[in-house]
Amino acid sequence: MEFGERPLVRAKGAILAHSHRLASGRIRKGRRLDADDIAALEAEGIDRAIVAVPGPDDLDEDTAAAAIARAIVADPGAAGLRVTEASTGRVNLYATGPGVLRLDAGAIHRLNLLDPMVTLATLPPFARVAAGTMVATIKIISYAVPGRSVAEGARIAAGAVAVAPVVLSDATLIVTDLGGGPGKGEAAIATRLDRLGMQLSAVRVVPHDAPAIAAALGAVTSDLALILTASATSDARDVGPAGLALAGGALVRFGMPVDPGNLLFYGMRGSVPVIGLPGCARSPALNGADWVLERICCGIEPTAEEIAAMGLGGLLKESPARPHPRAG
Repeated sequence: MEFGERPLVRAKGAILAHSHRLASGRIRKGRRLDADDIAALEAEGIDRAIVAVPGPDDLDEDTAAAAIARAIVADPGAAGLRVTEASTGRVNLYATGPGVLRLDAGAIHRLNLLDPMVTLATLPPFARVAAGTMVATIKIISYAVPGRSVAEGARIAAGAVAVAPVVLSDATLIVTDLGGGPGKGEAAIATRLDRLGMQLSAVRVVPHDAPAIAAALGAVTSDLALILTASATSDARDVGPAGLALAGGALVRFGMPVDPGNLLFYGMRGSVPVIGLPGCARSPALNGADWVLERICCGIEPTAEEIAAMGLGGLLKESPARPHPRAG
């Protein structure tokens, strides 16, 4: 693509790079100049304009953006995405339902290295989304790009963006009581599930000991079990993880490098995921448990290594109600 200032006598068919406001009206940037446009500019004493002239092997910005989008989202229904029409070199991708964003980060990085004029910006990996959330935007920066860049970009980015939908339907909350009542938290947890399209189908209040937790886990019939203990879980042998073990479950991970949220534990009892919630889950504010909960509800069971990797970006906003603030 050629780009620069040209005499109007050589600008017919070129793309106007900057808008011009005339007495007869505005000629917007991005317009292919025709004879009437050139006459209108000349009538105002303008004899030169900055324009872009695509080469024979170039694709215009909308054609290029649409081609990249089709490769990224070949089947919108399967990907859980809605793809907009290309306009001014841009195509937006929107979630069609609740879930978490699945990305091929390596492919997206390679696409963005391929040609500076071909770009893809997304929400962070595993971001929670709802119907209508914009998850990504494809933008062709220049008015035209080489067809080879588009073809290679489409190959690289094929299937790189999708929404993993929620696959669980309900959860049971097990709350332990040390004698002062179960405390708050049910409403915040129900809200978390509701925004995923799930139900809190049962709440069980039990004594703060491992056998009671184990018995409650044995009675769970929902897709997910959540445990909120009256006192913070401070060790993998504490009553919450011990109750999971007594119930025949297996601990996947105790503790996580996300703050708030350090004192989470997570395991499985048969096919049922079990999440031991940190005390900060009593608040609706974002904490590490949200990242684990959201993935599990979408059928993505994080490994211990994946939970460990959440430390990058894991310093979250601190709640003002926190009993032991970071800064003392």
